Amino acid sequence: MATIAAETEEDGHGARGGRGLRLSPSAISYLQATPLFVILGFFFLLPIAMISVVSFWDYDFAGLYPDFLTMNYTDTLGSWVTWKTYLNTLKFTAIVWSLTLVIGFWVAYFLAFHIRRTSTQMILFLVCTVPFMTSNIIRMISWIPVLGRNGLVNSALIKMGIIPQPIEWLLYSDFAVVLAMVHLYTLFMVTPIFNTLMRIDRSLFEAARDAGASGWQVLWNVVIPLAKPGMAIGTIFVVTLVMADFSTVQVMSGGQSASVALMMKNQMSLLQYPAAAANAVVLLAVVLLMVAAILRVVDIRKEL
Repeated sequence: MATIAAETEEDGHGARGGRGLRLSPSAISYLQATPLFVILGFFFLLPIAMISVVSFWDYDFAGLYPDFLTMNYTDTLGSWVTWKTYLNTLKFTAIVWSLTLVIGFWVAYFLAFHIRRTSTQMILFLVCTVPFMTSNIIRMISWIPVLGRNGLVNSALIKMGIIPQPIEWLLYSDFAVVLAMVHLYTLFMVTPIFNTLMRIDRSLFEAARDAGASGWQVLWNVVIPLAKPGMAIGTIFVVTLVMADFSTVQVMSGGQSASVALMMKNQMSLLQYPAAAANAVVLLAVVLLMVAAILRVVDIRKEL
């Protein structure tokens, strides 16, 4: 009996000790998320914090001086050149977004609903991704021999007698910038919309047609509302990419147009790092506000 009692007591102590080491489900969730938080904190939050700190520093042609000055922000926000550059960037963003949304939606719609075989869908989708196997710079520069004064478009139009002389605004203009950006970023709109359309239950279309809806009514009242999460994700991709693009604006406009990212690039080339950091913080705030507005309109959690 004494042995049994001792064993029972030891088992009781072991059980209490085991219960003491148990963690709550919320604590386990936090532990599981810790590696991701550390990675994001080191590669994302820490650089943003460093840029924010540098944006308050002083500088001259000789170097940087740690300080806490608001001069960089007052110079940035108080300059009409900055506001004009932001408006020009927002103009590019609005035009490119609208074009990529229309093109991306119809490409995704064709792949999702007009191609019956899954294998054919995947093949055509992979064909869309083939250009992305090369650099953005190469794909952007490839438009120069096409749109140039003696390029393919002008040469063909002149030979057909449509125009008497080359069209000057095809290259090194806002048109060229928008065309190159639409070419570069349309797939970022196609992919999320295509994934959303593939998840739509086809029986909804049959129910709408049985209720007397026409093809356009099915598109407007069934397809587009259900595709909004994919449109929102594609919009976030396109908006952030266009707002941060400087190489396309510089090359395709021939230096005749400007963007916020190009302005920051020029500041960094002049070693004006605190001013560029202040511009980066302002640009980040603008992009975050735009993303927040998109998330307020569309609940992308349905897609995730």
